Amino acid sequence: MTTAPQELTVTIGDVSRTLPTVRAGGMGRVPLVEFIGDSEFTNAAAQAMVALIPEGTEVLLTVVTNALPLTHELSDRSGLPYVCARKKRRTYMQQPLIQDVPSMTLGVAETLWLDGPHAERLKGKRVTIVQDVVASGGTAQALARLVERAGGTVAGYLAAFRQGTPPMEVTALQNLPRTLS
Repeated sequence: MTTAPQELTVTIGDVSRTLPTVRAGGMGRVPLVEFIGDSEFTNAAAQAMVALIPEGTEVLLTVVTNALPLTHELSDRSGLPYVCARKKRRTYMQQPLIQDVPSMTLGVAETLWLDGPHAERLKGKRVTIVQDVVASGGTAQALARLVERAGGTVAGYLAAFRQGTPPMEVTALQNLPRTLS
């Protein structure tokens, strides 16, 4: 019996990381990308991604998760503002937009919450959706629906890594294997 690799090494610029692999639902083992707490890796990815931001982008949109530090660094380098959807409602939210995520690669259903004043920042703007990894595209689709409901237009999808074949065109630095098992 063959066992799946327990890790995968990726390199962005001159920064390499050995990613552990984790079981993800029925997908088998997938590489686990971690930007939170890894400034060197996050900065390398942001530096490489800034040139990939679609022309005409006025605002970046992400979700509170592993992509937040990456989006913050992209914002810092590009001068573009960013907005962040949350995975839980906060008591201070005013008239939030609520969007279910249709499918999650890791097998966990979620709901995204975009505070009303943050949604206003997307109105009439060309918005690029930023993620750490896009696999099934479920989160990207939910974020796109938030953009549209807020009155903005999706300019494109940008990710550090693409895994598999999501249903939308995603500009990514690298492709990861869909599964390692």
